[in-house]
This record gives sequence, structure tokens and C-alpha cells, in this order.
Amino acid sequence: MTTANLLDFDLEGLAAFCEKLGEKRFRATQLFRWIHQRGASDFAQMTDLAKSLREKLAGSARVEALPVLTQQESADGTIKWLFDVGDGNAVEAVFIPEDDRGTLCVSSQAGCAVGCRFCSTGHQGFSRNLSTGEIVAQLWFAEHFLRKHLKRDERVISNVVMMGMGEPLQNYAALVPALRTMLDDNAYGLSRRRVTVSTSGVVPMIDRLGADCPVALAVSLHAPNDALRDDLVPLNRKYPLVELLEACQRYLAHAPRDFITFEYCMLDGVNDQPEHARQLVELVRSQGISCKFNLIPFNPFPASGLLRSPQPRVLAFAKLLSEAGIVTTVRKTRGDDIDAACGQLAGDVRDRTNAAQRMAQRRTVVLHPARKKPAPSTAQER
Repeated sequence: MTTANLLDFDLEGLAAFCEKLGEKRFRATQLFRWIHQRGASDFAQMTDLAKSLREKLAGSARVEALPVLTQQESADGTIKWLFDVGDGNAVEAVFIPEDDRGTLCVSSQAGCAVGCRFCSTGHQGFSRNLSTGEIVAQLWFAEHFLRKHLKRDERVISNVVMMGMGEPLQNYAALVPALRTMLDDNAYGLSRRRVTVSTSGVVPMIDRLGADCPVALAVSLHAPNDALRDDLVPLNRKYPLVELLEACQRYLAHAPRDFITFEYCMLDGVNDQPEHARQLVELVRSQGISCKFNLIPFNPFPASGLLRSPQPRVLAFAKLLSEAGIVTTVRKTRGDDIDAACGQLAGDVRDRTNAAQRMAQRRTVVLHPARKKPAPSTAQER
């Protein structure tokens, strides 16, 4: 008999499930609290549920976490888990402790189909979307593991960033119920300002997210013009910069924050020159968009053919943006000794998209400013 994994349901979905069992809505709320607030997976433990309901659940439902394949802890306290999602696939989640917050980086897909040049996950290719339950299970496991590990009764994870493996907005149907569970006061009770969806720029889904479940938005920008971004972020060929920034402007009408965060991975000799900074200033000014920039030190891996920008160049780039009146931060690298830093999550996925072959071909060319016309690479091949 097939049973339902209750981690797949937000509160509305769980209420509908309970109705099918002949139960009232308040039972779903009780059950939701047991699962997410207390971390219970054994229905027999849920003592304020009627015995008849517990018996029904035992025959029709389960609370199924993801098997943990490995756990690694960095010298800086960062913890990375590799979760088994079946069929030879695995995904990673990362907990980043700080003095004023605890952030969990969550995956939405096994692999990624976007194929950004600087991202090791993209080099692995795409296998499949995760279910809502598989997304939520990463938070469910991490939160309740950390409470026991740190011997704390109160909530440990205060922030969730959908910045792990995958493009969240290409798994929209599973993403939104997962976000609603994260935000629900009967579950994790996270603030909309503290849940961030990171996207490489899936324009139609940015608009849908603004209507359905607006949370903080981070956009992987990484280039100040279409020619360069076409090469670094292939999705730009479908949704170029002007369309992307217009979607960001529309999103601000619904967003919990009054700015969009632009992520910008600093690549030596590729996108880190003063003229690139000046082009970024002109780009955001021309669109009149309220934003902040988060400059990310690149975490090199051999297949990329790219190098990290020197720190003085990163700081000079940040200064140019700041002097133009744009709030700019430089991300502190965390967990790089366990390959848990930004862009390093790769896991163990099956490449059904020939990503490695396509990446090798793309490394030999960079797009000339006249869009779509290949020209010999210079600084990118080092």
C-alpha cells in the first residue's frame, strides 16, 4: 500500500489530506506542529491526537526524512550534509552559523540544467526536480539535528536560502508549498524577509512568485551586459538583462524587502574590471531599480577554466559600486575546506544532459560584445 509522505504537504495540503480521512482541520494543525515544531515522525508519539486518527495515519501516511550519506563539519563551524534522493542521486544542504543567525542553504534539484560556467553543480548536469517533501526534509532534518547537537530547545535555523543545488524557479510547483511550510507559524515560523529564493533569472516565474508567495529575492547577475552574461549564465539568452531587471522591478511591489539582491561572482579577468563596475552602475540606474550587490569570491574547480579575482581587485570593484551609492557587500567565504562554499555544491548526480561535453566546448569561446558571435577566448582561459 502506498502511503503519503506528510512532508510533501503545506498546512492547506495537510488539511485536505485529513479531510479525506474524515478529520477536521484543527487535527491537521496539531499534526503539522508535531511534525515540524517537534520533529516527530512516529504517530504514536503524538499523544494529543485521537487514537483513531493515529491508527488511520499509521496505515495511510508517513514522515520520511532523507537518508544522510555523509556529514562534514568545517573548521569554521559550517556543516554540510549529503542526502540520498534515490536512483543514484544525492543533494547537499549546508548550515552556516553566525553570531546573530543560523542560515541553511537548501537544494531544489538534483543537479541543475542552467549550466553557469562558474558553478560546479551546473557542470554535473541535471537529473531531476526534488519533491516538496525532499526540499522540506532538508530543513526538517537540519533543524532537529541541530537542536539535539547544540542542546537547544529554541529554533536554531533563522534563515533559509534556496541557493543550494538547482534553479528553484524551474521547480516551481514543489518550491511554493515548501516555502509556505517554512513561513507557517505552525511549522518553522520564518519571516518572509529571512527566506530567500535565488534565481539565475527565470522571468515568468519571478512574476508568479511575487503573486503567490513573495519572499526575499536574490538574482544571480554576474555580468553587466548581455554579451558576457550570455556566456556565463546561458539562461540570459532566453531572458536578457532588460527583461530580467524589469521583472525585478515588478517583484519589488510585492517583496518583503525594498530591494533586490544581485549576486555577482568575481572572476579573474572576466567580469572584475573597473569598466564592468561602471557598466553595472549604469545598468541599475537606467532601470531605476532599488538593489544591493553581494560580491562573491569565486571558488575554483578544475573544470571551469576560471580563477578567483584577487582580493584587492574585489575591494576596488566594491568601492566603485559603493561610491556610486549602491549598497555593496563582499561575501565571506565559509565552508570551503569541505567544498560547502558558494558554487561548490555538486553532490552525486547522473548527468543526462551531456553537461561536461557542453561545458568543455563553451570554455573555448567567449561571446563578443556583438551578441551571439563567438570570438577566441582571452582572459577566461588561464
